[in-house]
Amino acid sequence: MAGFVGRYEHSLDDKGRVILPVKFRSSFERGGFITEHREGCLALWTPAEFERQLASLHRASGDGGRQQRNRARLWAANSQEVAVDAQGRMPISAYLRSFAQLDGEILVHGAIDRIELWSPVIWEERVAPEEQWFLEDDGE
Repeated sequence: MAGFVGRYEHSLDDKGRVILPVKFRSSFERGGFITEHREGCLALWTPAEFERQLASLHRASGDGGRQQRNRARLWAANSQEVAVDAQGRMPISAYLRSFAQLDGEILVHGAIDRIELWSPVIWEERVAPEEQWFLEDDGE
């Protein structure tokens, strides 16, 4: 599996849709699922990967306490099944846009087993500082 890689910059349209990059579209011909994700972004999962995530959360909530059950509840409740239209547009519900602070520009990037959608401002605050890691001398 090559996974999802690459970085693209797109915009929300007036109806709350974003264009999914052409490179990613074939994986979502039968739809996908958008969920809240860590650090304040959204994750777009293929149906198969979404099922794996559901199974993992289900196991964790059964083995864990109230906190694990509530996390699984929130994740499931705030997930949205989506379809990509013929122009490559994908709707994002208002509550998910609000969670990820998506308004206007959106950073769409591959994150190996999923696609993430970020507010460029949040990306710069929470993720971009880690890029320094690639510039560090590891002693070799």
